[in-house]
Amino acid sequence: MRVVVQNDKNGAQRGRVAVRGGLALLGAAAVVSGCTAPARDPDVRPAAGRQPHQAPPAPRLDDYDARRSTDRAALAAAARRWGLDQAPLTPPRPPAHKPRITARAGFEVDGQEELGLPPVFTTIPTRQKVVFLTIDDGAEKDPAFLRMMADLKIPYTAFLSNYLAKGDYGYFRKMQSQGITLNNHTLHHPYLPGLSYAEQRDEICGMQDIMEEQFGKRPTLFRPPYGNYNRDTLVAAKSCGIKYAPIWDEEVFVDHWEYRDWDRSLHPGDIVLTHFRGRSDWDGTMTDMVRRFLNKVTREGYAVARLEDYL
Repeated sequence: MRVVVQNDKNGAQRGRVAVRGGLALLGAAAVVSGCTAPARDPDVRPAAGRQPHQAPPAPRLDDYDARRSTDRAALAAAARRWGLDQAPLTPPRPPAHKPRITARAGFEVDGQEELGLPPVFTTIPTRQKVVFLTIDDGAEKDPAFLRMMADLKIPYTAFLSNYLAKGDYGYFRKMQSQGITLNNHTLHHPYLPGLSYAEQRDEICGMQDIMEEQFGKRPTLFRPPYGNYNRDTLVAAKSCGIKYAPIWDEEVFVDHWEYRDWDRSLHPGDIVLTHFRGRSDWDGTMTDMVRRFLNKVTREGYAVARLEDYL
């Protein structure tokens, strides 16, 4: 059997009910396309916020102890500078024993366990009230975004596509220097199930080569474009050194959220998707998007944790 995960929006709507109800459908692998600009609501306008030209020095975002020891008053001041409703919550210490990561029910392919294929998952199994922010492709390279995330001590995980990232590798090297892990999102962002095994492997392994050349490391995390994959995708990914294929449970835009599941709620351990986008695609900036994201998760009692700390 050849299992293909499709990114049909209507299928995603149906899958939101089925997955939580135990009737998981591979057709619900993506909430939306995952890489297209959202429809704009003319009645919704993001807050402009204050965007300072410079932020005070911040610890690397992969240095848990340094982030945790940050003065809460300083963090509150940073939250005011960036127009947040309140200071973000500090995540708990990463688990001493990493949770076992398996494919989400209904998102497996033939041979998933027998071949040890990278699991596709949307949530980390944890009782800690944390969520994980992941950002795809690399189109927008907003320096204010880097300042904001460092100033607020917010970790995130990037998945880069070379055709967009190559315009300014230096931007992502600066991101990496702040403790952010850079991961694989293919060379050209194709619909992978439409390609042969060899073509899929070229897209994934070719990006591994670029990542090593430009950033000094071959990633172990890979996100298939649009959340679409089949068995060949995961076999190819494993052959390229990939261990995990996280997708997402929610997606945040500059002016709204979208959800995979019927309850339209955050859950402990959820992976949240967004994109490197600016005003050419959104009715706002990346800092506006971060403001919307942080205001919601903080209001609901969630901290933003570092995905790699749980893998």
